[in-house]
Amino acid sequence: MIKVMWFLKRAPHLSQAEFADWWLNRHAKDIAADQAPYLKRYVIDVRVEDESGLAGKPSTEPEWDGIAEQWFATEADYNAVYARPDRPTRADTLAHTAAFQRLVVREYEQDLGAGS
Repeated sequence: MIKVMWFLKRAPHLSQAEFADWWLNRHAKDIAADQAPYLKRYVIDVRVEDESGLAGKPSTEPEWDGIAEQWFATEADYNAVYARPDRPTRADTLAHTAAFQRLVVREYEQDLGAGS
């Protein structure tokens, strides 16, 4: 299994709420359609807009506004998506983000024991 993590920073013209709406309600559907049948799982993690009631808030704003996690069964499936010269969702991503970065990982789940 190959996992890709995309770190995204919203474009300056978007509020956090607008960015989340674009990503969750429009862009995610386009990604799923574009990457089928290779994409096995797709999770979007959007930054909490107001952390004032949460412990441990950092003194500076985070660099990223969200993370997308994508799972592919094989490296060949990953390459079937990302080696294509046509990337129909790329222009949409560029229009709604100020920056993005990709990290390809292998996931290792830890057993937390029966009491967890």
